[in-house]
Amino acid sequence: MGIGGSIFLIALGAIFAFAVEADLGWLDLAVVGWVLMLAGVAGLLATLYFWSSRRRAVVAAPVREERVVADRVVPVQDDRVVREYREVRRPGHPV
Repeated sequence: MGIGGSIFLIALGAIFAFAVEADLGWLDLAVVGWVLMLAGVAGLLATLYFWSSRRRAVVAAPVREERVVADRVVPVQDDRVVREYREVRRPGHPV
């Protein structure tokens, strides 16, 4: 549900429970308000629980990075196309 949705339900439930005094006959808005507030609190607690468990369970994935081992600089002469040669080695892979 998320934190925003939970806070919205809590606020909407508080409005129904404490601020609205309408008589619908078959529907008690105070009860609806309390139910919405409880659902919002339950959603907020569930969201916070899953966020905290997700942060604890994260395992750092191996970082793949490419490093340039040799970078030859070839000057451009006239209008000829010059190809550049790069040697890239990945960590953990012996050459």
